[in-house]
Amino acid sequence: MAKASKPFIRRSSIEALIFLALFAAVSIALGSRMGSGNMLNTIMNTAHNLLLNTVFYLMGITVLTGALSKLLSEFGVVTMLERILRPLMKPLYNLPGAAALGGLMTFLSDNPAIIAFAKDKTFSSYFKKYQLLSLTNFGTAFGMGFVVIITMISFGHAGGALVGLFGAFCGSIISTRIMQRSCLKAFPELDAPVQEGNVVETVAEEPQEKKESVFLRFLNAILDGGKNGVELGLAIIPGVLIITTMVILITFGAGPEGYNGAANQGVPILPWLAGKIHWVFEWLFGFSDMRLIAFPMTALGAVGAALGLLPTFNEAEILDGNAIAVFTAIGMCWSGFLSTHTAMLDTLGFRKAISKALGAHTVAGLCAGVIAHFVYLLVSLL
Repeated sequence: MAKASKPFIRRSSIEALIFLALFAAVSIALGSRMGSGNMLNTIMNTAHNLLLNTVFYLMGITVLTGALSKLLSEFGVVTMLERILRPLMKPLYNLPGAAALGGLMTFLSDNPAIIAFAKDKTFSSYFKKYQLLSLTNFGTAFGMGFVVIITMISFGHAGGALVGLFGAFCGSIISTRIMQRSCLKAFPELDAPVQEGNVVETVAEEPQEKKESVFLRFLNAILDGGKNGVELGLAIIPGVLIITTMVILITFGAGPEGYNGAANQGVPILPWLAGKIHWVFEWLFGFSDMRLIAFPMTALGAVGAALGLLPTFNEAEILDGNAIAVFTAIGMCWSGFLSTHTAMLDTLGFRKAISKALGAHTVAGLCAGVIAHFVYLLVSLL
């Protein structure tokens, strides 16, 4: 046992040394430019500013959208939309019509909602095995979509947000189809039903007769939905405060008076790197300012954290309709898939498909942003 533990101890020590070396290198690099005291003050002030001016703003949106989504579900709007969308699922996504309900619920809530459906035996019985795995890509492409769109519209670019929604829709098709194709190619045995037996294509059950009055149903729906919105708002706090603070620290430069420890200052490392290939981002996404690249980079890990960048972009006057369109498309399509895809496929018991899911979704998110950019240009010309 002692001999077996030595390699583990040695490996842990190496990891600790590597981490300390990288942490020290980054801290020294930033501190030498900003001043160590200013850097620490900027980190704290930026996190405090994000908490007060961004997190509570986003929480207000999640509470309102949570209440609205619960009302839509309570009074049958979600069921109606599911029936309208059901005929489109097979030709567009190669999925059973039941998947439309999963897409709607992730749009109204977040990525993991699709797993609750996939683990349901009645729901999963409509799928073949490779189709069930592709639900991770399909659902993630719409995660927090309602919150993203409402947030984007609040910055005064409703047209850009709707164009971005179309881009995310195209990205969802690309991601789902690539995932299915790659899974079938690598694992042919997945071309089999999840459960044997004939099933009838009906998931959204007829709503049972409600005994409560309409007023009580309305009141309970908005209160329960608002509570869910509070939970979602609390869940995005770590991502917004930690990830967004770090991204701001390597995206924005000094203030008008230089480095003085104020919020939203930093060393513009990310724009400098993006500037080396600026023509790629200008042509594909129409970004005129390389600081905008921080949004899609952050959305990979947490779209809530990416939304936290918008007020800073708006204050810097670099937020326009095209950026909103691209941000909406990429924000919805990626919506933190790097932090959720692994857990989702692990829950479904098929870790072997993680790399294929991540690869398909990376391509789809980029395509969604490109489509949104060129559609926005086309709409602007009309």
